[in-house]
Amino acid sequence: FSCTPATAAAELPCAREILSTLARRAYRRPATDADVQTLIDFYEVGRREGSFDQGIGLALERLLADPDFLYRIERDPVDAAPVTAYPVGDVELASRLSFFLWSSIPDDELLAHAERGTLSDPDVLEQQVRRLLADPRATALVENFAGQWLHLRNMKSVYPDPLEFPEFDENLREAYQTETELFIDTLLREDQSILELLSANYTFVNERLARHYGIPDVYGSRFRKVTFDRGEHAGLLSHGSLMTVTSYPNRTSPVLRGKWVLENLLGAPPPEPPPDVPTLEEKNEDGEPLSMREAMVMHRENPACAVCHAPMDPIGFALENYNAIGQWRPVSEAGTPIDASGTLPDGAEFEGPSGLRDLLLDRPDDFVGTVTEKLMMYALGRGLEYYDAPTVRKIVRDAAGEEYRWSAIILGIVKSTAFQMRRSDS
Repeated sequence: FSCTPATAAAELPCAREILSTLARRAYRRPATDADVQTLIDFYEVGRREGSFDQGIGLALERLLADPDFLYRIERDPVDAAPVTAYPVGDVELASRLSFFLWSSIPDDELLAHAERGTLSDPDVLEQQVRRLLADPRATALVENFAGQWLHLRNMKSVYPDPLEFPEFDENLREAYQTETELFIDTLLREDQSILELLSANYTFVNERLARHYGIPDVYGSRFRKVTFDRGEHAGLLSHGSLMTVTSYPNRTSPVLRGKWVLENLLGAPPPEPPPDVPTLEEKNEDGEPLSMREAMVMHRENPACAVCHAPMDPIGFALENYNAIGQWRPVSEAGTPIDASGTLPDGAEFEGPSGLRDLLLDRPDDFVGTVTEKLMMYALGRGLEYYDAPTVRKIVRDAAGEEYRWSAIILGIVKSTAFQMRRSDS
């Protein structure tokens, strides 16, 4: 607490100081006299029934049940015209910013700028964005955004078949998630280009994960940065976490992986599949096991299936060298050499993970645009509409001059009309 009463007469002033301070932080705005008096009323009930601490405790229960604490409420100005866009106030802007970058309430410095009305100044706003990004609390952006965007949080609910993959255990599950989070956190804190998500020739491993990847001379549980000189390891497309969440328990899935890349890296999700899609054949007419590519070729002979699979399957095939738990392999489940070549409907050809990676890097605006869309959706807490498209294009265009650095994308979102304005109710 901010004070401790030494006498009975000092208790009420001390309670008012404590509750005023807490209300300002909890409500993320200056606490009004009415706010504080409501809490004092609860304090006095608790104090009569027990001690000073019990009084404060009851007041805290009331504070934590208040809608202004539980919800991010943005009230229209009294003079706002119906269904009209207007700039949010500095106090509301502070909450938008802190929940975007920290998933938490504004700290004293940010709230002080908001209360003085200086946060909306472009220079002050940029300084605060950079300060929040440099703070350890920005780890929440990595965990929550990456968890949603990359489906990384699904690592907690995948269970590879123990008969097919007996080496998969809880230690590997945790290591996979840590690897991807540390990788993205490093790119964010070092303000690297978003393209490094695809091109980086390094990752973070401990002994358990290094052994799984076949990386020598790594010992202990501590994660450390390692670099690769082999083409199969580079960027997110080689992370075991992402290969695992896009596989079935007992085998890989070019469809799931291709769909995941289209949706999350290229922003071009395929249409929904038709009803009653037939399952994949596992053996040919002679009863011999089919490779995944052979099974998918047979599946695409159905015209209803071919339309959706034409853009998905080639991308998924490029990642077939990674098995269902992200280990590199030269042969498929059927024992045949893996054919990881692919051709997109537009004629673009590629070979394996490195070829797919190069294809994505050759289209930087598509990839960065998709990351920007996903990050903007996260920041706004809503899906994007057609009228948001010009804003996304401008952010990407402006960021190109700064090598698509994370800070350029994040500042572009924070300074955008969508982030700084609100439409009044009807």
